[in-house]
Amino acid sequence: MSIGLRAKTGRAIAVILGGPPGSPIVLFKTEIKLVDPKVPATAQPYHTIMDKPWKEWERAVERSAKAIERVATKALANLITDQAEAGRKVVGVGVVGAPNRDLSRIGNPHIRAHAGEGILFRRVLELGAAANGMKWQAFSDRDFDKAAAARLEKNYAKTKRNLENLRSSVLAPWRTDEKQAAMSAWILLHG
Repeated sequence: MSIGLRAKTGRAIAVILGGPPGSPIVLFKTEIKLVDPKVPATAQPYHTIMDKPWKEWERAVERSAKAIERVATKALANLITDQAEAGRKVVGVGVVGAPNRDLSRIGNPHIRAHAGEGILFRRVLELGAAANGMKWQAFSDRDFDKAAAARLEKNYAKTKRNLENLRSSVLAPWRTDEKQAAMSAWILLHG
C-alpha cells in the first residue's frame, strides 16, 4: 500500500491505497493538519512576513518552515504507524503540490506569498516522507495528469477510470484533490 498526498496551505489531503494492479482500494482517507498551534505563523507563513523586503523573506520564514516540517514528519509517522498496526506496510508516498518556481520573479508580495506557501507545504511533505524512511516522489499539480499518463502509459486511462469509480465506495468528498492524491499513491504502488 502507499500514501498519496495533495499539498494545500496548512493541510494535506491523504489517501492510502492498496490493491492489485487494476483494482485500487481506498484503505483510508483523511486530511492532515500541517499547522503547529504553538507557532501561529505556520498557518500562512509567507503572509505574515509580506511587509518585509524580499531579500529577508527566506530568513524570516525559517522558524515557521521548521515547525511545519516537524508537524508534517510527525503526521506521516502517525499515518505509517497506524497502518502498520493494522497489518499494512506502506511502500511509498506520492506528493502532489505546487511546482518549484523562482519567487523573486513575482512582483506582487501577496501572489508571491501564496506561491511560496504552495512550494513550502509540498516540500515539507517530501521531507517528512524522507525522514520516515519512505520512498517518495513529488508531482506538480500544474501538469499532474500529463505526468501520471507518462508514468502509467497504456494503463493511465483505465487507472483514472478506476479511481473515478471509487467515488461510490468512499465517503465524500471525492474531488480533484482526493483523486490526485489517490493517483499519486497508485503510481508509487504500481507505476
